[in-house]
Amino acid sequence: MSGAESPPDLVEIHDLSVRAIIGIFDFERNARQEVRMNFRIETDISAAAASDAIEDALDYKTVAKRVIAFVEGSSFFLLETLAERVAALVLEEPRARAVELRVEKPGALRHARSVGLRIHRRREETTP
Repeated sequence: MSGAESPPDLVEIHDLSVRAIIGIFDFERNARQEVRMNFRIETDISAAAASDAIEDALDYKTVAKRVIAFVEGSSFFLLETLAERVAALVLEEPRARAVELRVEKPGALRHARSVGLRIHRRREETTP
């Protein structure tokens, strides 16, 4: 490419389904509900591709396990808060440069399959 920057490498996780306490209504505070998440994690795969070693890769299994444990143990009123916290958690992974996260709450609205939001965060945008 003549001087143009190539697009970033992305690790994608699709439809990670976790049960969490999420919502503002009393009935939502008493029972876990499904939350579905999709991730696009910006990274550089060149070292892992060259070495073929997991130590040089963004370990998506470890990231997913950390997210699942966090979300299952959480209790938030808003999807916005959950999304921010999950994005910050993903960016704790040293090989993650940025994350685009879509969080959905299936069945949250009548006549809609789900309600969700999408955020994009870079490592330098998160608070320590």
